[in-house]
Amino acid sequence: MLQETWNILKTDFHEASINMALDEALLRWHSEGKIPPTLRFYGWSTPTLSLGHFQKEKSIHFPGLEKHGCQLVRRLTGGSAVLHDDELTYSIVVSESHPKIPKTIREAYHVLSQGIKVGYKNLGIEAEYFIPERKKGKNRTAVCFEKPAFYELVVDGKKVSGNAQTRQKGVLLQHGSIPITMNEDMLFDLFAFPSERKREVNRRAFRQKATTIEQITGKRYTYKEVQEAFYNGFQSSLGVSFKPFELDDNQWEEVYQLAKEKYKQTIPVQH
Repeated sequence: MLQETWNILKTDFHEASINMALDEALLRWHSEGKIPPTLRFYGWSTPTLSLGHFQKEKSIHFPGLEKHGCQLVRRLTGGSAVLHDDELTYSIVVSESHPKIPKTIREAYHVLSQGIKVGYKNLGIEAEYFIPERKKGKNRTAVCFEKPAFYELVVDGKKVSGNAQTRQKGVLLQHGSIPITMNEDMLFDLFAFPSERKREVNRRAFRQKATTIEQITGKRYTYKEVQEAFYNGFQSSLGVSFKPFELDDNQWEEVYQLAKEKYKQTIPVQH
């Protein structure tokens, strides 16, 4: 039986508006039948805080963004804010009706995150799925990596990747952040706290809640090495073959236009 062929797109490093516009463009092109299911890997040319689609801006500390020269962008997907810096980011677009994709968001996470799990294993990291106990009360946080969700991956109880999903035009888009290292000082400068003491308490507590590839392994991996590990992870877990895909000039123009109209500095920096 022949393997199904998906696109693999490696776009390396771009600014926030281009990265988010390209993910949205891939969703649209797939919905229009112009491209097959596509896996994309990318990085960020400038540190960026991405907000969930419905996340309130009041949680953001705008002077911290300015201090660190950090870009701000709102994602197409939900969830809490993510600092994108020294990391590998992935996105997948695939039809909701695809036989590999379960109907529920939670189970779809489980299927698509298997490639992430194998990717970590390729780096010598044994990650496990997080299945939270049901608790009453509010458990939300403005910072994505402070709390894992169903089927996100943890190592020794610490979150190692953050993922978000949306379904539009009959297409599922899932993208996620795989930190190689993390600048905790920068991260906690980007959020509003009632006092500096509270900021420091949260910063210290965060070290028990999240970790990175470098912290786990004690090794310094390059972006390309991490990309290769997770490419192989997705290829083996999805059971598909990948065909390299590059955007043509017209497609790039469409992405640039969408970035300008929708994603370029979507929230004004306040002083």
